[in-house]
Parts: sequence; structure tokens; C-alpha cells
Amino acid sequence: MLPFITQRVVILAALLIVLSVVSFILIELPPGDFLTTYVERLKIEGHEVSKDEVEKLSQIYGLDQPVHTRYLLWVRKIVLRGDFGRSLQHDRPVNELIKERLLLTVVISLCTMVVVWLIAIPIGVFSATRQYSFFDYFWTFVGVVGLGTPNFLLALLVMWVGFLWFGISAVGIQSPEFISAPWSVARVIDLLKHAWVPVAVIALTGTAGLIRITRGTLLDELKKAYVIVARAKGLGEGRIVFKYSLRIAINPLISTIGWMLPTIFSGEALVSIVLNLHTIGPLLLQALLNQDMFLAGSIVLILGFLTLLGTLVSDIMLVWVDPRIRFAGVAR
Repeated sequence: MLPFITQRVVILAALLIVLSVVSFILIELPPGDFLTTYVERLKIEGHEVSKDEVEKLSQIYGLDQPVHTRYLLWVRKIVLRGDFGRSLQHDRPVNELIKERLLLTVVISLCTMVVVWLIAIPIGVFSATRQYSFFDYFWTFVGVVGLGTPNFLLALLVMWVGFLWFGISAVGIQSPEFISAPWSVARVIDLLKHAWVPVAVIALTGTAGLIRITRGTLLDELKKAYVIVARAKGLGEGRIVFKYSLRIAINPLISTIGWMLPTIFSGEALVSIVLNLHTIGPLLLQALLNQDMFLAGSIVLILGFLTLLGTLVSDIMLVWVDPRIRFAGVAR
């Protein structure tokens, strides 16, 4: 197990370096920079900016230096001090901007994940063990509709129905009096009261997809020879399903952990924009539109790191859950 983990960690470190370089280059590829966008916006608003002022701002933000120099300075600050730089758009440290939105993003994402797993896995198991029943057909239909409905469209429908039928606004996740208030027990309770709308909207597609995965993988296991032999020996159906088949069928679910960590960090960007949620997803979109290279690059780098870390956790859990993977690794 230890050589396996060591090998994966070394690969993770190398991929993280490549990821940081590629992320920074991609953010720098569009023509112009943040300062160009900022000056053009001022001109549209009727403000004149002299060439000397532009050069001075360029020196302050370090935009007069080559791309590789800016990249090396950015990486050095991250490695040595944990400093992701300063947002050009907000004129504030990137760490502060991410910290402000991180708690709300994590709460929504974790609640969504718990809802998806608690609903999808039992339904997927029951559908597989009751194949072609009314229950199976019903949830197959629900799964197809859920997978085919974009989350942002569902968010718009929820807003429309809530305002037209109930006279309430589904926009936002905090009452007005708590938006700028410091975190407290009262604010957390208010957050949980409003969180069910975005959680329900975001969870629809995830639940539908996980139901289909659980049902399909479990059906494959229930048709294998070891299940037929176990039934012939008189083992109970519940023991066959939950002790043997489900343990193997859950492998694809464990492998999705690699996608969950970046989702927990960023949230659902489109749904957050539609419902006006102050999560990290909309912050990344604004940074990319304004070419705020340090803010956008930091968020992309963190998302990439969480994806790699989630993949590492998935690999370790798969080796622990399924001995066949461990033996295959030893054989190689």
C-alpha cells in the first residue's frame, strides 16, 4: 500500500506543477490584460486616463514584466508564504476573497452531496433488485428527466414558480439583515433555512445520474456467477446484495470522489449566478471576464489541486475496498 501511495503522490506533485503553468498561460492568452480592460471601461464611463497613469498602474500591478516572471513570482509567494497574490479587480488579497465565499460554498456543496447520496443509492439499489417493476420504470423516467434538465433552467423555473404562485423570492441565500453581518448562530440558522432551494436544484442532476450508475453497476453484479452460486447455496437475497454485490458495485461511486472535492470548493457556477449566490463559482467567472490573472489563476490552481487530491483519495479507497485492485497492482 505504501509504495502505491508514494507513487501517486509523486505523480500528483508533477501534475500540479504542469497544471499551474498551463493555467497561468491560458489565462494570459486572451489579448490585452486587466489594465487594458480597466482603462477601456473608464473611457466608456467618460473618464480620461493618460499614458503616464497607465504606465504607473502597470508598474504597480507588475504587468510590465514578462509572463514567466509574473508566474515565478506568483508561485514563489504561494509556496513560501501561502499568498496567492492580490486581485487586480477588487484590489484585495486573493486569500481574503476566497475566504469570504468559502464557507457558503462548502455548506451548499456538502448539503447537496449528502442529499444526493442518501436519496440516490437506496433508490438505485431498490430499482436494481426490482428490475422492470413500476418503481423501476418510474425512477428511470425521473432519472432521464433529471439528466436532461439543466440546473440553471430548473433554477429559473423555481424562481418563476416561487414568485408567481407563492409570492416569494428564491434569489439569494441570506435574509437582508444577515448579508453583511458577522457569522453567528443566528446567521447559520438563517443560512440553513434558505439553503434548501439551491441544494434541491443542484442535487437533481447528481441524484438522477447516481441512481442510474448504482442501478446499472448493481445489475451487472447480480448477473454474475458468484451470485448464482450463492443463491443456489441458500444465501439470503439481502446478504447477497448488501454484503457482496453492492460492495463491488460501489466502486464507480468511490471513483467520483475525485470530482466532488473541486465541486465542494467551487459550487455550481451557473446556478449560483441565476440564484445570486455569493459562492466561488461566480467569482471565478468575473475574474476570467476581467482578466484578473492572479484571482482566476489561484482559483483554477486550487480546483486542479483538489481534483488531483480527490483522485488520489479515490485510488486509495478503491484499493482498500476492492482487494482485486490491490492484487493487480502487486502483480504488475
